[in-house]
Amino acid sequence: MNTIKDHLNEVRENIRKACEKSGRSPEEVTLIAVSKTKPLFMLEEAYEAGARDFGENKVQEILEKCPRMPEDARFHMIGHLQRNKVKQVLPHAVLIHSVDSLRLAEQIDQEAEKLGITAKILLEVNVAKEESKFGMMPEEVPEMVEQISAFSHLQIEGLMTIAPFVDDPEKNRPVFRKLYQLSVDIKKKNIDNVNMSVLSMGMTGDYQVAVEEGATMIRVGTGIFGAR
Repeated sequence: MNTIKDHLNEVRENIRKACEKSGRSPEEVTLIAVSKTKPLFMLEEAYEAGARDFGENKVQEILEKCPRMPEDARFHMIGHLQRNKVKQVLPHAVLIHSVDSLRLAEQIDQEAEKLGITAKILLEVNVAKEESKFGMMPEEVPEMVEQISAFSHLQIEGLMTIAPFVDDPEKNRPVFRKLYQLSVDIKKKNIDNVNMSVLSMGMTGDYQVAVEEGATMIRVGTGIFGAR
């Protein structure tokens, strides 16, 4: 029976190979252990094995787990965020991956101002235009970046996408490529408060392809913690 440590080492090795294949350094890729629905002891086991970044889908889980983990554990909000939960999550999340509307960005900006912080966010892009998914359409993103960059307590760090669930990871290569290209196009504009250094894309089934296509953050749950 493989342990969480074994799984983590396997994922890290796969990242290393994907980086080697695409001429990148493994240092460029942050592995986020998606710990949603997982009990605290599993997060502690992953932490012991060197994991420092954890991804949660629900604000409630971040609020419960964050204070009970070591101080250098970083929590990422990767699920859909409701505006009425922004106030609760902001003090605990190092990065919000799922900003999908101007209204949500505005809410985060207002709450960040009250806390006297600059919130770091990613814009969620529905690259494959799936009806079941949240996220803005790729063609909406440039204008949305312009509008959100005007908020004084937000920093757009980059883009995020949830690629379709596929049987063959190669099928998602065009999705990752498109998100990468979108980030390159936005970066060229040199907009204040926007740096496009983060591309959060790739999950358990397709993260190696995502890394080959320029992912700087991958979100792996099942590949580390096992099936739910």
